[in-house]
Amino acid sequence: MRASSSGLLCEYMARKILAAIMLVLFALLTCPCSAQETEGARKVVNKVSPAYPPLARQMHIGGSVRLEAVVAPNGKVKSVDVKGGHPVLIEAATDAVTKWTWEATGHESRERVELRFLPSD
Repeated sequence: MRASSSGLLCEYMARKILAAIMLVLFALLTCPCSAQETEGARKVVNKVSPAYPPLARQMHIGGSVRLEAVVAPNGKVKSVDVKGGHPVLIEAATDAVTKWTWEATGHESRERVELRFLPSD
């Protein structure tokens, strides 16, 4: 008798988990797909939009990737440090920001950037 009641409990929990997963997927599917950017104090002269990774699109993964770009005085990106974000989205965000150009200044700067990936159908 104990085995059947624990089996019912497992089935009940499995249904609850499946319902929660379906709810999350529905919420992700109803969001528009895009990548939005926010940047630091120095003005961006040229932005390259990130390519939405095929795996992220297939799995309906969205979220923000936070980066810090080290920008040379001439405005070119020297390096990009990842501060947070979904691992599937990080490479696309880093590749895009590496190609950005900021306005030239007399000094090197660190610019914070946040790219938001929003999945859609």
